[in-house]
Amino acid sequence: MGKEILFLDPVCTENIWGGSRLKHDFHYASAGEQTGECWGISAHPNGDGTVKNGSFAGMRLSEVWNTQPQLFGSDGTEDFPLLAKIIDAREDLSIQVHPDDSYAKEHENGANGKTECWYILDCTEPASLIIGHHAKTKEELVQMIEEDRWNELLREIPVHKGDFINIEPGTVHAIKGGCLIFETQQNSDITYRLYDYGRLSNGKPRELHLQKSIDVIQVPAKDMDACIYSTNTLLKNRMNKLLDCTYFSVFRMEIEGKAEFEQEYPFLAVSVLEGSGSIDGSPLTKGDHFILPCGYGSFCLEGEMLLMASTKGK
Repeated sequence: MGKEILFLDPVCTENIWGGSRLKHDFHYASAGEQTGECWGISAHPNGDGTVKNGSFAGMRLSEVWNTQPQLFGSDGTEDFPLLAKIIDAREDLSIQVHPDDSYAKEHENGANGKTECWYILDCTEPASLIIGHHAKTKEELVQMIEEDRWNELLREIPVHKGDFINIEPGTVHAIKGGCLIFETQQNSDITYRLYDYGRLSNGKPRELHLQKSIDVIQVPAKDMDACIYSTNTLLKNRMNKLLDCTYFSVFRMEIEGKAEFEQEYPFLAVSVLEGSGSIDGSPLTKGDHFILPCGYGSFCLEGEMLLMASTKGK
């Protein structure tokens, strides 16, 4: 079993801001014309992927994790540590912030906090994101929120295809319309909505979480140089590490031809985001998600592909 690749059927969700690229570009059967997210590798109750091949075909990823912890280098005492998703934003997402573990466990019934990072797969140029804010003190932050001075408060930055953005808990952020993003995050679905442009859903404004947002927002915000960088000069046919944090490590692999790698991690969760090819003879195409289990050993990727991979943190 240790040499079996676990291919996953993802879970797609409809969103007020979602688009149609997950249906038409990635060809997910469950995607529609307003699908905002594909939870490609997830064992979360709100989106639990299904294994579609081999010894565990038909089982939810959470079930495999709980009953076969050795496949993931786990002792069985923890939750699946990460969640990988593709986000298609036809319109702007709400302005959000996430709590850290300690705040979430106290205020969200023991849930995990949410550290995340984004890789920009595509965007309509010129493109931008909301990352951070301009308030210098907590008092100034509260005042600007109360006075609806959002244009002054929010920090909007230009971004390009291939940029990688690290978003720690407490960071004000929002994806803007026209962006297609691959996100790796903690296994959590806790989001505090700070501002939503006054939009209506089913005729009513969506719920805001102002006090919780104010509680967890970092003031002052981190400098942008610590949050974003371009990956376009990274070497091909390499596992280029983009991030190594407490909760997960993230790698970018651009394959051109043939490349050999070693699966030396507790597990390796992989998403094919562009192109097509194969892994150890098994065909791969854009939109595939799979897990190489603990002890898998060496593997060979062939083709013309962009892949993102992740594993649990140290």
